[in-house]
Order: sequence, then C-alpha cells, then structure tokens
Amino acid sequence: MEKSTLALCPLFLVLLWSPLALGGHDYGQALSKSILFFEAQRSGYLPSTQRVTWRANSGLSDGKASGVDLVGGYYDAGDNVKFGLPMAFTVTMMSWSILEYGKQMAAGGELSHAIDAVKWGTDYFIKAHPEPNVLYGEVGDGNTDHYCWQRPEDMTTDRKAYRIDQSNPGSDLAGETAAAMAAASIVFRHSNAAYSGELLRHAEQLFEFADKYRGKYDGSITVAQKYYRSISGYNDELLWAAAWLYQATNNQYYLGYLANNGDSLGGTGWGMTEFGWDVKYAGVQTLVAKFLMQGKAGHYASVFEKYQQKADYFMCSCLGKGSRNVQKTPGGLIFRQSWNNMQFVTSASFLMTVYSDYLSSSGKSLQCSSGSVQPSELLSFAKSQVDYILGDNPRATSYMVGYGNNYPRQVHHRAASIVSIKEDSSFVTCRGGYATWFSRKASDPNLLAGAIVGGPDAYDNFADQRDNYEQTEPATYNNAPLLGTLARLSGGHSGYNQLLPVVVPAPKAAVAKPSPAPVTASNELSIEQKQTASWTADGKTYYRYSTVVTNKSAKTLKYVNLSISKLYGPLWGLTKSGDSYGFPSWIQSLPSGKSLEFVYIHASPQADISISSYTLA
Repeated sequence: MEKSTLALCPLFLVLLWSPLALGGHDYGQALSKSILFFEAQRSGYLPSTQRVTWRANSGLSDGKASGVDLVGGYYDAGDNVKFGLPMAFTVTMMSWSILEYGKQMAAGGELSHAIDAVKWGTDYFIKAHPEPNVLYGEVGDGNTDHYCWQRPEDMTTDRKAYRIDQSNPGSDLAGETAAAMAAASIVFRHSNAAYSGELLRHAEQLFEFADKYRGKYDGSITVAQKYYRSISGYNDELLWAAAWLYQATNNQYYLGYLANNGDSLGGTGWGMTEFGWDVKYAGVQTLVAKFLMQGKAGHYASVFEKYQQKADYFMCSCLGKGSRNVQKTPGGLIFRQSWNNMQFVTSASFLMTVYSDYLSSSGKSLQCSSGSVQPSELLSFAKSQVDYILGDNPRATSYMVGYGNNYPRQVHHRAASIVSIKEDSSFVTCRGGYATWFSRKASDPNLLAGAIVGGPDAYDNFADQRDNYEQTEPATYNNAPLLGTLARLSGGHSGYNQLLPVVVPAPKAAVAKPSPAPVTASNELSIEQKQTASWTADGKTYYRYSTVVTNKSAKTLKYVNLSISKLYGPLWGLTKSGDSYGFPSWIQSLPSGKSLEFVYIHASPQADISISSYTLA
C-alpha cells in the first residue's frame, strides 16, 4: 500500500536519455492482463465469471459490526485493507480510460471486462454511502493488517469500518468518490440507464456533502494517515468532482463552480509535475482545458484559459520542455519517489495521451517555454513510458507481471505469495504466513497477471525481492490509468474526435441488420437539428450541431438509412456504410417514442439530412 511522501515543490532534474525500442510490444495483450489484475484484487463474493481462479471469497463480514453491508470492493495493493480514497481514484481513472478509449477496448474484446472492473468498485461505493452525509472510507486498518501475512480468504485481522459524516467530515474522500460515481455514470449511461442514474444521484449527494462539510478525511479516519494521508488537502478533489459532475450532467452549476472557485481552490494557481490518488490538480486542469477546447467555457473562458495554462505546464514539465521539469532516470522513466514510483508514470502517461488527442481534435499545439510542441510528441512520450514499463529499459525487465519473459516473480502481495486456498485449504496463521511464505526466496505460487509493481529506483535499479515493498508491491491505481493509454496504443485513433460527446459502445458486437425496406410513411420518424456550440480556431469559426432522430411510430425501429450531404467535418454517433449512415454499433433498435442523437462539427451551415429507408417491426 502507498505511504504518501508528497511534497508540493516540483522536481527539477531532467535527464534526456531514451532507450531504443526493442521490437515493439503487444499493447492489446498488455491491456488484457492489466484489466485481469483487478480480478485478483476483488474482495467479497466472487462471481461465476471470475477468471483469476486461484482467488476465493473473502471479507464476507465486512461492515457487519457497524450494521452496514460493506462486502465487496477492492484491496488496494498487496495487503487486505479496503482504503476508500485510492479505490475511488482507481475507479475514476478506469472510467476515464473507458470514456476516452472505449471504442479501442471494444475492438480488442476487452470493453466488457473493463466495465465489469468499474462496476465492482461502484457497487461497493453504493453500499458505502447509505445516507447522503455518510460515507464509509475504510475497512480494516493498516497497522493490524501489516502485522499479519495471510491470504484474504484466511485473514483474522480487525475488519472495523471507518466512516465520515457531518461531524467528522472528509471532503477529499467524498469528493473523489463523487468523481468516481459521476464518471462511471457516463460509462453506464446507454447500457444500464437505471444504474447510471443511481450512480449520478450518489455523486451529486456526495459532492454536496464534500462541499458543505469541509475537512480532510484523515482527520476523521485517523488510521489512514500512515498509509493514504491527504497531504494536498481537499481543494483539488472538490474541483475534480465538479469537473466530472459537469461532464456527467452538463449542468451549468458545476461549470460555474469550476470558474468561481478556480482561484480560491488552487485550480488556476497550482502548476504541478505529478498526478495521482492524492493530488488531482493536473487532472482537473486537463479536463477544464477540454471543456475550453470544446467551446463550452462561455463567459468563463478567461478563467478556463488559466486552468489550461497549468495543464500545459504539466505536459511541458513531463516532456522536459518546461521551466521546471520532472526528474527522469538515465533510462528515461519519469521519477518522482522511491516508493511505488510507477503510479506517477502511468497517471502522467494517461494525461499526456488524452491531452495529445484533445489538442489534435481542436487543431492546436502545445505551447512550452522551449517553443511550440506538436500533439504527436505528447503521445510519443507516453508511449516511451509504457514501453519502458513493458521492458524497453536498461534492465530489460517488464514491470508488468506476466508480460514478457523477464518480470518480477517475488511480488510483495499476500494472496499471490501464498498457495491458493483451492490447492491447500490449510489455515495460514497471522505470523505463520511470514515464516512460511513471506520469507520464501522463490517465485510466487500464483501469477498476479497484469500487476504493475512499484518499479525501479532513480538509477533504473530494481531488486526482485518480496520484502522490497517499495519496488515489488503492485497497486490498483498503478494499473487504472494505464488501461486508457494501452487501449489507445493498441487500437490507434482512426480519426476519432476526442472533443465530441462520449457514448460508450455496447460491450458486445452488434447483430446483423436486416435489409432496408422502402419508406412507407413520412410521419413515423422525425429529424430535428440545432446548433449547440461554436468556437473560433485559427481564424475560422466552427459549429457543433446536434441532430435527434425520433421514432414517432407505435412500432420498434429495427433499421434506418440516413442520407447526409453538405457535411464538411467529423460526424459522431452513426455508423457509415458507403454513402449512407445507420445505427451506431451500440444501438440495435429504437423503441417507440425513443430518440437517438448524433453530432457533427464543421465550419459551415447545417448539413442536409434525410431518411432514405427504414424498417419497423
């Protein structure tokens, strides 16, 4: 588990050596393994679809002593504690990965697994938030947990549940959990609308709780201080939650919150060189810069430009082209701290990946103190960090367990290091686990596939030893941001416009469509278009148009063929076939009274859109 040693002063040293690529990597395989790791971290009753079969049910009485059901959720790292703050950040970053690169995940057959990983977390958060101003933020405690080395299936450690409420606030914990549930609500919007709405209600309540009753969560849940201390405070989480709630709701209140509190809460002032479970500023600044590039800032543009300047600062610092640059190892890896440094590498790589696509979509470049930088350079740097993780480094070591031939074999992880309870059901005692399993100088009996371990030191050195927890312990928040970057590298871009509205495709392949039938009536379908945004870039004004097709008949629309002419820009939300357009891949039919929306952007008046044919059944 992470022991925070954050200091808000940036690191200045930059070393500009970069290893040559060693033949390329299978990013699709790496993505599959990265998602699989979350199944090894599951607490609670494991489902029939569980693929990590050496794990079994655990933590089945969690919350019982407090009169609440807290069964489920994730163990954060190599221990058996459920820490709410890093768990929520993990879910936020998994959701963000899906929202940006769900199409690439779907193409690789991994979208359903990624969505399942998000839902395992959000199901738990729903349980942990039984009242508007109550949130359970930890089950178990690190001190007693670290005294023992047991499988989660055997654990005898204290499982006390800790909470925040009006009298014992925790704005950072409540804010991050609000962000997680808001982001996840977008993931489920089309595949599970009722669940999406439930998540959004929890997110809005948690944000109000966080904002109204302000305080640091580790002042209320003091047992977390040694492990996940909120050194940055809660201002960044309030802005982070507001940004995600705006993205989820389009409610102008949250946009105004970001603008009106940007200065006082640090969003426009903090120039950061790190991003992670404690410090969210760079993530907030990246999202707000996206809103600005989408043309959504309105009269808040001047404030949002200050956010974007700080997002630029982060990107330039990582590239080594800013006024204050991040430290790098001789092998070219971002280096922030000796304890689990890899968390900062994966999170920075994700921000650089999405920012590259935001800039590309808006036709802009990055402005650094050293000059203008093309968006492709951001993506190339993110790729170099991922390649380092996967083995392109001075040690030729993969820091993803199970990927490649040379990866960590003695991971600091209780469940992986002890024989599976399914192979040997003999009870492993608290201290006996240390004597028998922790001290073994041998490979783990269970492969913790996909786990990203803490990684090398400042000089690219690494010791594969179970007691070397700073380097060999994995964590969920190491993997979560990597999902998006791997999906992007695996699936490419294919002309996607990252500034267009997000709709996560259906996890399963669409069924074959029936042959079109001629139009039989003109009053059964309607088309409505409207301009929803405009912005100016490079002297040209661009317009965003929303088009809604509504099934006004009493039957289900099984097939539609649209003709679109005078379209001079990207369109999103339909599937193109030849010169015509049909349902997007995530919609197979349109029930009576329902609508589908698609959008397009160009620098011209509205396109001409008409219905060529359709089928009702």
